[in-house]
Amino acid sequence: MKHFIGLLVCLAVVLLGEPAFGQQVDSNSTPPASPQATQPAPAPSQPTPPGTKDGSSGASQGANQAASAPAQPEIPLSKQQPKRILGVMPNYRAVSAGAIPPPPTPKQAFRIATKNSFDYSSFVFVGLTSAFAEWSDAHPQLGEGWAGYGRYYWRGFLDKTDGNYLVIFALPTIFHQDERYFALGEGGVWKRFGYAVSRVAVTPNYHGEKSFNVSELLGRGMAQGISLAYYPSKTRTAGALMSKYGYAIMRDALTNAFREFWPDIAVHVLHRHP
Repeated sequence: MKHFIGLLVCLAVVLLGEPAFGQQVDSNSTPPASPQATQPAPAPSQPTPPGTKDGSSGASQGANQAASAPAQPEIPLSKQQPKRILGVMPNYRAVSAGAIPPPPTPKQAFRIATKNSFDYSSFVFVGLTSAFAEWSDAHPQLGEGWAGYGRYYWRGFLDKTDGNYLVIFALPTIFHQDERYFALGEGGVWKRFGYAVSRVAVTPNYHGEKSFNVSELLGRGMAQGISLAYYPSKTRTAGALMSKYGYAIMRDALTNAFREFWPDIAVHVLHRHP
């Protein structure tokens, strides 16, 4: 029975993972068209010149400008990242393979972290992990039963929330890093898996250049340091702290891998839109 419960919790961790970016710049979007292509045609201020009818020449000129705008590449279904996986797991932090959207502004990042923390799946995820922690008696001082479960729950929810604000909003804003997951979408399985899990250590900066992912690694560490203030003293050891830190990094790495392969699973295995 214990092994069955542990398996359920591990599956939930991968499916729910860390709820991702909330409402933000569309992760599947591409860079905006040039100003010349998007600028509306000016309204005629003079009478219609002889030989034209109701300004049709001006309309034709505007149509020609629109036709000359560069076509946006269409991303195939097998590479599109959905907003939610299976209608449950928020996936706003994932960017479809081949798409290069602009980095989120600080205001957008703050909204993302807020929606990420209070999505309904966050409450379910924390509920499952708190149940497992209470069942395994991870912190004996917190007690057992419903009262003990409540003590586990609010601490777990606080762990997740302060981690979200540090990793998604605060540190990326300071270090000018983009904490979204940019899917690879092609190549061998091991190449894509290695790329996905390595994103916890490598992330693009605001200029699109690869950089050491200090926002992720430092942010998760800071969140664990903050947790020392509200967890029982007997479990505030260096070993326990490193164990929780390692779990948080591993969870983020596996969530990235799941995001990477989900479009392929949805299209080629489940035969549905991602």
